[in-house]
Amino acid sequence: MSSRTSQRQGGASLIEVLVSMVILSVGLLSLVVLHGRLHLMQVESYQRSQALILLNDMANRVALNRNDADSYVTGTPWGAGMTCPTDPPATRQEADAIDWCDALQGAAETLGGASVGAMVGGRGCVEDIGNGEYLVTVAWQGLSPVSAPPDSVGCGAGDYDSPDADAPCQDDLCRRVVTTVVRIATLT
Repeated sequence: MSSRTSQRQGGASLIEVLVSMVILSVGLLSLVVLHGRLHLMQVESYQRSQALILLNDMANRVALNRNDADSYVTGTPWGAGMTCPTDPPATRQEADAIDWCDALQGAAETLGGASVGAMVGGRGCVEDIGNGEYLVTVAWQGLSPVSAPPDSVGCGAGDYDSPDADAPCQDDLCRRVVTTVVRIATLT
C-alpha cells in the first residue's frame, strides 16, 4: 500500500451547502404560501358557517309564523347596503325583519364601533316560490373568485362585482350563497 496523503476536494462542500440552502428556501417559501392559503380558507369557512346560522334563523322564523309567511317575502335583499328599521315593530314579522337585518350586518359583534359579527356584505332574501314554499337565501362577498352561483338564485346578484373591469371578482365569481326551502303545509 502506498501512503498517499488524502487529496483535497476543493469547493465540493461549499456547493453542497449552497444546494441545501436553495432546497430549504424553496421549502420555506412553499410553507409561507400554504399558510396564506389556509388562512384564506379559514376565513371563507367562518363566513359560510355564519351564513348557515343566519339562514337557519330566518327559515325557523318563517316556519314559526306560518300564518303570516307571505309577509316575510322581501322585494330587495336585506342587510348590507341598507339601513335597518329602528321603529318599534308592530308585528312579529317586523321584529323578525329588524333582527335579521341587524344580524346580516354583523350587529352581534362590534369592534371599535363597527359591526363585524357576520359575513362581508351579508344580504338575505325570502322569495315565494309557490305552493306554500319559500326560498330563503343568504349571500355574501367571498375573498377569491370561484364558480358563480346558479342564475336561479338571484339574491345579491351583481352586488359583489368589482368596479374595476380587470379585477378577478366579476360576473358573480366572488358571490357566495346558501339557500333552503321552507315548506308551509296547509292544515285543515
